[in-house]
Amino acid sequence: MGLRPIGRGDDSRLHREALEVAAKADVIVAAMGECADMSGESASRADITIPDTQRDLLRKLVATGKSVVLLLFTGRPLVLDWESDHIPAILNVWFGGSEAGEAIADVIFGKKNPSGKLTVTFPRAVGQIPVYYNHLMSSHPDPQDGVFNRYCSNYIDISNEPLYPFGYGLSYTTFKYGAVEMEGNEVCVNITNTGTVEGTEIAQLYIRDKVAQIARPVKELKAYQRITLKPGETQQITFSITPDILGYYNANSDYVCDSGIFEIMVGPDSRMLQTLEYVFNQ
Repeated sequence: MGLRPIGRGDDSRLHREALEVAAKADVIVAAMGECADMSGESASRADITIPDTQRDLLRKLVATGKSVVLLLFTGRPLVLDWESDHIPAILNVWFGGSEAGEAIADVIFGKKNPSGKLTVTFPRAVGQIPVYYNHLMSSHPDPQDGVFNRYCSNYIDISNEPLYPFGYGLSYTTFKYGAVEMEGNEVCVNITNTGTVEGTEIAQLYIRDKVAQIARPVKELKAYQRITLKPGETQQITFSITPDILGYYNANSDYVCDSGIFEIMVGPDSRMLQTLEYVFNQ
């Protein structure tokens, strides 16, 4: 059974109608992004920005001076460099099921405080792809000092860092991480809700094995904890560093854990991390 393609309407007329509706609104909620046919099998895209006619309309909506909320429907990470600079609120809703509308409305109207974190990395430009947080170390790593370093692994025109890193996510409140401390094989950190509403934070633990039989990623997510805090509340979370967390499968498919130096990293996402050194001995 085939699908009937949906024809493209008159962009000028549709934009005009949308702007007339927006003129009467206090806040503009723009539902944009990909349609279902743009994802899945045999649906690759060379240009992974928001489709052109939608982006043109979004620019016009921002030019009204009113607050704009972007509801982003997508089946893949998109390049959102312009949107990130100009849209004060972006809610990535992917492709939800039959109850998506109710859930999205609850978040928009503040009945629910979002706490989700990205399980993918959003690039700044298509030329960064493939981009992922758990890559191997380059032979000439860039010091990430904000300038171009020739013969290092960096771009001439943009930062190496993604637009939105793996594990990233905001809510209607803010959280502050205290200093990460280590006692034996326990990693502890205090987290404080510094905002005005109750919220849930997902604290993440990453490791890097610096001395191993085979090359290991610069960081790997190994554990996480959800913690719900009232405004002004502080709680301590603890991660236990065990051989199961430090180990990996070697070239013979054996699960091993090498003695040596590890970096233990804790934070709200794969970019905003505090790092401690940990020495593991068999």
